[in-house]
Amino acid sequence: MLWSLIKIVVFVALVGALALGAGYLLESQGGVQVTVAGMEYTLGPLQSVMAAIVLVFAVWLFFKLAGLIIATLKFINGDDTALSRYFDRNRERKGYEALSEGLMALSSGEGRLAIAKANKAEKYLHKPELTDLITAQAAEMVGDNRKAEEVYKRLLKNDTTRFVGIRGIMKQKLASGDTDTALQLAERAFAIKPKHVEIQDTLLQLQAEKHDWSGARKTLQAKLKHGALPRDVYKRRDAVLALSAATDIDDAEASGKAAETAIEANRASPDLVPAAAMAARAYIAQGRKRNAMKVLKKAWEAHPHPDLAAAFAEIEPEETPDQRVQRFVQLIRIQPDHRETKLLKAELNLAAEHFPEARRALGDLPDKDPDARVLAIMAAVEKGEGAKDAVVRGYLAKALTAPRGPQWVCDKCNTIHAEWTPICSNCSAFDTLSWTTPPQSEVVLPAGADMLPLLIGGALEDKGEDAGEEAGPDVIDLGPEAPASAAPTDAKAPDAGPEDAEVIELEDPKKEGAK
Repeated sequence: MLWSLIKIVVFVALVGALALGAGYLLESQGGVQVTVAGMEYTLGPLQSVMAAIVLVFAVWLFFKLAGLIIATLKFINGDDTALSRYFDRNRERKGYEALSEGLMALSSGEGRLAIAKANKAEKYLHKPELTDLITAQAAEMVGDNRKAEEVYKRLLKNDTTRFVGIRGIMKQKLASGDTDTALQLAERAFAIKPKHVEIQDTLLQLQAEKHDWSGARKTLQAKLKHGALPRDVYKRRDAVLALSAATDIDDAEASGKAAETAIEANRASPDLVPAAAMAARAYIAQGRKRNAMKVLKKAWEAHPHPDLAAAFAEIEPEETPDQRVQRFVQLIRIQPDHRETKLLKAELNLAAEHFPEARRALGDLPDKDPDARVLAIMAAVEKGEGAKDAVVRGYLAKALTAPRGPQWVCDKCNTIHAEWTPICSNCSAFDTLSWTTPPQSEVVLPAGADMLPLLIGGALEDKGEDAGEEAGPDVIDLGPEAPASAAPTDAKAPDAGPEDAEVIELEDPKKEGAK
């Protein structure tokens, strides 16, 4: 209503201005004298203005007629499109103006205006491969996904725009969570443009989510072939895919293939901890202990990790704690100053009841870098050396609120995972998990806290049972997140504790039967 009123007011103002101008010219003196063929014509001011307007129109009409005559002559001489080009020239100008305005509206976020300009451009140009792109993107901008999908389907009919249509529908299916259809569309788009980096990444991620490891490895190889991926990154990610394929092999008859795949993954990326651990266990199952030791040593040199120590312990499962301490020297001396090496050495000596040596192995970690695992080991050391219960409880209380230490953390979204996986469970990113300290404390217990029971084996478990026959254990309530490595005996959960609480029994070595 207001806009209509404004237009009426402007129209009346223009009419008034023209009337005033005409009146001024009528009242003005002078004019224009024109002599033609001996005849003299005198034009007043108003007549002069009108004559100038007529002259401009005549010149414009002359050029138009001249252009039409030239186009007609070309048509007569055999140019079949000369006349159509002449009449379409003005339409093209208007169409490209509308197309330009549509692109500007799309860039400025005016979706509905962009759709209107695209429709106008299509009316003049009849080039859907251009106008439909603007219409589809503008429809997505305003949230009209149905219209966007209709336009993308129209683009599928044209060979030049088929890829754009497939990509547009694929992104819509991804947004709606229809990953099955999105995977099929990604495969079709990849077949059309195998060098397209976005399609490569999308296809790789979808194949990994569907556990299509073979297809994912082919896509990864295509990325390397087309220069979209450095060779060192390719080797790492190919090893991740090979490891994932080996992990998914559950059939006992296919265990040999799983072992070969794990060994292949380890060869491609020796610093990939899960691959090294799985390859070592495959060698152990084959009776090739020397190969398992070699794999674990190389991985430990690149990145010390509790899973590597656990696999190293499985090489000789029947050895005593003292024998295990001696055998682990060859692993410990690779990186003696590393934090994980210090913790491993402390746990080994704790399992062998060498409490002073366990304390020395920790060094300054309890003071400079105390986390739940360090404090739990200190509590076990204090208990083993006969410290008062108040001291032991103090360390355990600190362990409950201390940082959890290094864990598997997604580099993209910082989500913490209890175990390594090739795909982040939160953001679905591929190969983004790193063994690092998270930016803030979380409730997920680090896998390294389970090292001690594994390193102890069955020898001390029998001792703990014998000791428990003569002396009852001191039960300390640690709450729902107590580190499992707080004591050299297995954790138990009696009914006396609160609901969902985890308790740890610490044997007093001074009591009869503790050793």
